[in-house]
Amino acid sequence: MNKASNLEHRVTVVNKYGEKLVGVLHETCSVELVILCHGFRSTKECKPLVTIANDLVKQGISAFRFDFAGNGESDGSFQYGNYRREADDLRAVVLHFSGAKHVIQAIVGHSKGGNVVLLYASQYRDVKVVVNISGRFNLVRGIEGRLGKDFMKRIENDGFIDVRDKTEKVLYRVTKESLVDRLTTDVGPACLRIEKECRVLTVHGSRDEIVPAEDAMEFDKLISSHKLHIIGGANHEYTSHQVELASTVVNFIRADQKTTPTSNQVSSCPRANQSGSSRL
Repeated sequence: MNKASNLEHRVTVVNKYGEKLVGVLHETCSVELVILCHGFRSTKECKPLVTIANDLVKQGISAFRFDFAGNGESDGSFQYGNYRREADDLRAVVLHFSGAKHVIQAIVGHSKGGNVVLLYASQYRDVKVVVNISGRFNLVRGIEGRLGKDFMKRIENDGFIDVRDKTEKVLYRVTKESLVDRLTTDVGPACLRIEKECRVLTVHGSRDEIVPAEDAMEFDKLISSHKLHIIGGANHEYTSHQVELASTVVNFIRADQKTTPTSNQVSSCPRANQSGSSRL
């Protein structure tokens, strides 16, 4: 294991819509960087992403986890669908760090973030390793559970649906536009557009209570260079399986490395020749 320097600090990236995306950079001074994307109504503090980031650091690889627009600390308003726009956010992050003397080693997404990284790979050709953790293949499935059986009729009549908790507090609003965005985001054709040179890993828990494990099988059927890893007994958040999740993801990413991370350092990194750590 490499005892790499770890400096955590906030980085703000502006997307093409002028919104500030706030993230945390785990800087080991390696040129290699992995970008981590959260899921639906989540944030960069999602436990699976933090665990993976820390494991990457132990291997001398820098990591960046950030909030999509409308989530966490980032600018913008929350939107129900927004898959393509979140892929735009990811593009802004990739370009930011690519221009900051880093090489994007991989993009990793959990849940909805898994769909975002796959959509990104279907559109761009600049990242050769993609990790989809518990992404949903069939985006139509799952809507009824959140919005109710008559969701189409209600949204046609009212133009929106307010999703409430058990106390009737409004959690978020689903507009007709955002619902259409989800319904028209077809993951299957996107998977077919991912180039063969791009290595893709799908990780899924066998006891995922949010996205059924059979969705993972569909990704395996369509993506050319694909590896499937089912974690027995794991739920959607990998509550009791953080170690296996992180090691699976990090080992897949490291298999693509051509050099040792610490032998290829960012020259401007303030900790390039130091040891120790610094927390936010």
